[in-house]
Amino acid sequence: MNWDDLRIIAAVRDEGTYAGASARLRIDETTVGRRLSRIERTLGLRLFEAADGARRPTRSCEAVLAHVEAMAAHAAEIGRLSESLDGPVGRLRIASTNTVAEEVLSPRASEFLRVNPGLTLQFLTSSENVKFSRWEADLAIRLRKPDKGDFAISRLGEIRIYYFEPVTTEGEPMLCAYPDELGAIPEMQFLRTKKARARCVTDNVRVIRNLIRAHQAAGVLPEYVCADLLGDRRLRATLLPKRRDVWLLVQNHLKRDAATRVTIDWVRACFQEMSRS
Repeated sequence: MNWDDLRIIAAVRDEGTYAGASARLRIDETTVGRRLSRIERTLGLRLFEAADGARRPTRSCEAVLAHVEAMAAHAAEIGRLSESLDGPVGRLRIASTNTVAEEVLSPRASEFLRVNPGLTLQFLTSSENVKFSRWEADLAIRLRKPDKGDFAISRLGEIRIYYFEPVTTEGEPMLCAYPDELGAIPEMQFLRTKKARARCVTDNVRVIRNLIRAHQAAGVLPEYVCADLLGDRRLRATLLPKRRDVWLLVQNHLKRDAATRVTIDWVRACFQEMSRS
């Protein structure tokens, strides 16, 4: 059922004539009659009877109108929803890697959503970049600066990175590295100085963290996944001089949107808090 068609039923009942419903809905009187006939054919019900120059609803019409009135009440409540919520209202899709969402954003998301009841966050997590130009996300967090694109881009900050190796091990520790397509990142630039063959290759930093945690492997990890390893006395941690820049991408049409601005400020605060910890 089309909502506009259902409104015609209510208007004819309230006004008593096609002409009255036409004036109320600001549509042609013949359109009212044609669309009402179509509704009756679709439902297989007779909705109105002519009596004393007016249109009287049948019992079937009254049953239909009970549902129409309930729908109208719900529609009105939806319209008033934003008035009952404090602060901005909206749904934002944030694209990032799995670990950024799990380790940086989600631990701080519950408090943000609590103080902003009108906001909904949708986390889009993947090791592959979303097609931002096709509006697959509203915000995106990237660990590499995009070359170009029709979006607003700003630097969120930088991430410290550490090289971990076991203090003692039999022979050379197993070297963990990232795939060749990530050869330009600081982690891989450092690992190439080791002159050792990588025995484990993955873009999943949690896999590397688990291998290092077993005290048999060496590798480079970003600070947001290695806090527990820094206190492990069986591991030697070296803070690397180079750091990873973090970039925030925002769809141009959302730059001045209130919900987006609040969410951007929160994302920035997440990374600032991580850097201070």
